[in-house]
Amino acid sequence: MRLTDFWARLEQAFGDTYARSIAADQSFADLGDRTIDQAIAEGIDTATIWRAVVAAYPDRVPSRLH
Repeated sequence: MRLTDFWARLEQAFGDTYARSIAADQSFADLGDRTIDQAIAEGIDTATIWRAVVAAYPDRVPSRLH
């Protein structure tokens, strides 16, 4: 998944402002307790990051974005 696609999905699921807040502030167990921003900076594949978001927010992310 391209980085631009990742951000588009995150913003569709959470809105622009909340998506950026989640990326900066929310640690994800599936990412080794990293935030999205940290995981991206460390080179973790965006598809892996997206799966962590979906796992953490199964009711928030629409199935069409899985």
